[in-house]
Amino acid sequence: MLERKAYQRLVEWKNTSRGKTALMVEGARRVGKSTLVSQFGKQEYRSCLFIDFFQATEEVRQYFRDYRTDLDTLFLYLSTYYGVELYERDTLVVFDEVQMFPEARGLIKYLVADGRFDYIETGSLLSIRQNIQDIVIPSEEESMDLNPMDFEEFLWAMGQRQLADLIRRQFAASRPLPDGLHRRAMGLLREYMLVGGMPDPVSIYVEQRKFASVDASKRRILELYRNDVARFARGYEFKVASVLDGIPGQLSKHEKRFSLSSLGKSARMRDYEESFFWLADARIANLCFACADPSVGLSLSMEQTSLKCYMADTGLLVSLAFADSAATDENVYRAVLRGDIGLNEGMLTENIVAQMLRANGHKLFFYTQSGQKGNEERMEIDFLIIRPYADAAMKPRVSPVEVKSPRQYGTTSLDRFGAKFGKRVGVQYVIHPKQMDVKDGRVYLPLYMAFCL
Repeated sequence: MLERKAYQRLVEWKNTSRGKTALMVEGARRVGKSTLVSQFGKQEYRSCLFIDFFQATEEVRQYFRDYRTDLDTLFLYLSTYYGVELYERDTLVVFDEVQMFPEARGLIKYLVADGRFDYIETGSLLSIRQNIQDIVIPSEEESMDLNPMDFEEFLWAMGQRQLADLIRRQFAASRPLPDGLHRRAMGLLREYMLVGGMPDPVSIYVEQRKFASVDASKRRILELYRNDVARFARGYEFKVASVLDGIPGQLSKHEKRFSLSSLGKSARMRDYEESFFWLADARIANLCFACADPSVGLSLSMEQTSLKCYMADTGLLVSLAFADSAATDENVYRAVLRGDIGLNEGMLTENIVAQMLRANGHKLFFYTQSGQKGNEERMEIDFLIIRPYADAAMKPRVSPVEVKSPRQYGTTSLDRFGAKFGKRVGVQYVIHPKQMDVKDGRVYLPLYMAFCL
């Protein structure tokens, strides 16, 4: 069983909620929701009643319809059907993939009020129309996102916990790692880029250290996503698939904003907006929106018509980029790992930083200025995040983040951004392949330290 940070968040929910709320764990298919919640139920409760609504029979579903106002009978039948003894205040009831049976989600209000057991729901695509139709979203429901494993969790899985702890300590102290450990961390980060953070590919890699079988696992996940598109994105499935397939090509460009003209000369955002929302709601993609006037409230000047679209998992992005062949040979992965063949480094590094920022709870924003109006200067900032700023008594400020894949680069956009927005700007970050450094109020972080932001 892979160790996940989210497990501790489940423990905290149990201890603070004490049965007063249910917890909804949202995440992409195959991100490990069911495994995590099942393990939590078995280890933290006397018993766990686990109902998978992807596989639940019509008989089980009918129990919920027939006995929604007779909870004694409902629990009696469910306990007998699944062969699980239920203990008041010491049983966890799990509604797995609850989007497949929204009526169960609609009962949460009454189940929580009943107070006998604790409840966790898991799901994806929870906001699309057919999954909230005819139900009232319960106010007693807390939510928690489960993202792909981040780089720190990958290091744990690879038996590198001491290295992970050292990276955090060195980040906090603004000190670089020794050169040998820096090279080791960069090598492991490249492995993480190729494997990704979906639990099944990570488990295979930890056991076998072979990329071909990892790639086969990732392709199965991508095929599952395509099947979900066909099944759930009815009426606009072609547009969703077009956007998904276009992600590697868009991220391979210097200008990484998603260009709808690549999907067709007459393509407009109003026609594709629902497709981007679908991919984000399914947790397949991470959307990054332009921010027109950066301030502590980045969402206040968000431009929804100008966006970048990243894959939620960089390992899946790699397999999607190789989708023109039925399988990717082990030697191809090894060559990419060594840097011998030109899979776009900028695409991978920017996507992995987006993935790390999302894992830490940041919404994704970027800033751009075309340089075509009057005397304005051109600039593009990859990401904007909000962080406390020591020079402003730890008040929050906008931190611009630039991601650099080559070892030689310029920072003109950061210089112009700082000059334009002045006191709004906090620490400026450059995330690059080289060692950590701090110069003139600007922090240069090696790529593997991005999970600390």
